[in-house]
Amino acid sequence: MELRTRAGHKGTGPGAITPDGCAVELYARLPVGEEPDIVRAAAPAGATLLELGSGVGRMTHPLVQRGFAVTAVDESADMLERVRGARTIRSPIEDLDLGETFDVVLLASFLVHTADVEVRRGLLRTCVRHVADGGRVLIQREGEEYHTRIPRERRDPCGFTVRITASDPIGDGVHAVHAEYEFPDQTWTQTFRARPLTKEQFELALTEAGLRADRYLTQDRIWVRAVPVGR
Repeated sequence: MELRTRAGHKGTGPGAITPDGCAVELYARLPVGEEPDIVRAAAPAGATLLELGSGVGRMTHPLVQRGFAVTAVDESADMLERVRGARTIRSPIEDLDLGETFDVVLLASFLVHTADVEVRRGLLRTCVRHVADGGRVLIQREGEEYHTRIPRERRDPCGFTVRITASDPIGDGVHAVHAEYEFPDQTWTQTFRARPLTKEQFELALTEAGLRADRYLTQDRIWVRAVPVGR
């Protein structure tokens, strides 16, 4: 399967870099935060979970450790080679049709903010297609200041620095974002395009796909639980 090049996406630094600018070695180094505990609190114990855009397994591995039966999907073979303890499937998310459903479908990493509206619709349709009756879709959104508090810098306790140096409007509601990850021994950069969505725009996108926001799981409204409409 040939990876799809994403316009306006690129990355620099050592190791393999996917067409959307993600550096495999970088993502293998990034620590997991509170996300697996947010998922665990919002999902039934031992649930079947479809993780869309798993990457190297940064969230996959702690979710497996928490007892979920995870199917990890990613477009990059280099990313999936790092995943352990989960069923893995290589596919573009928007094209995925496994013919089965899951208790939980997870769309994290701000993927819902893809610049391409048709791709976003495809991502959400994939969520609806794979969520079981009575199941839930867990989505991670950008924070409300993601594109306005620029530049910003965060020093991680693990010893590296993350900088968002630019988020420039380039037309049609799309921003070009530039990020830098500085470790003591290596530096990676990533440039990508994103479409900011207000809470109202996000909920409208859910409605168009046949979902509704059931509950915001965090005070900052970055994590939301959505459910299919009419099931």
